[in-house]
Amino acid sequence: MTKEILSIKDLSAKVEDKEILKGLNLSVGEGETHVIMGPNGAGKSTLGSTIMGDPRYEITSGSITFKGEDITGESTDKIAKKGLFLSFQNPIEVPGITLSNFIRSSLENKTGKHIRVWDFNKELAKTMKVLQMDESYAARDLNVGFSGGEKKKAEILQLLMLRPELAILDETDSGLDVDAVRIVSEGIREYKKSVGGALLIITHSTRILESLKVDKTHILADGKIVDSGDGSLVETINENGFAKYISEEQ
Repeated sequence: MTKEILSIKDLSAKVEDKEILKGLNLSVGEGETHVIMGPNGAGKSTLGSTIMGDPRYEITSGSITFKGEDITGESTDKIAKKGLFLSFQNPIEVPGITLSNFIRSSLENKTGKHIRVWDFNKELAKTMKVLQMDESYAARDLNVGFSGGEKKKAEILQLLMLRPELAILDETDSGLDVDAVRIVSEGIREYKKSVGGALLIITHSTRILESLKVDKTHILADGKIVDSGDGSLVETINENGFAKYISEEQ
């Protein structure tokens, strides 16, 4: 039996005065790939942000446990150091810090060890080749002037370099053309191959799932998981949409 790495029990969370998550339950095993799907406004992105300790979201009840440790309400930096990672649907631009320096600083904070620049640059260049990224992007300010596709590649580059035990990918394939989806998917496959970590993929589209083995699929509607199944549930949603779940919640 697969050992549990993430356990969410009866989680409720709100932003300002609006309750978004309403008693959500979810369990992810080590190395598993889980997919979260659901209609717009269901709370999918809120779930990822709440797990990662985004201060905009107030947890009103329930718990989040990672590797047997309660991380409910902890700060984002502490959660990230424990081995969680979140890729953003819309990565922000950060002037004044290069992509290379951002990743190296993140690695040093995670490991608590100084990393030799030469060794880091060698590994970074190797990883950028996997994503077909021009090495010049390493010296550019984080996401500044990057295209949508390059921003998503930069997120996957961070994933491969930081090697988290659980990665939450929020709409990673959003706005990407066919070629960019293929390259990003290759990066995710490399993460599974080299790290063997667990994935929690939040998505509307299923293109990024085509080359992955999906262990479990969950439907999130009105702030809670209303149905779960294996990878075949993705195809069911592609064929029938979310109308069934929306009507059940109303």
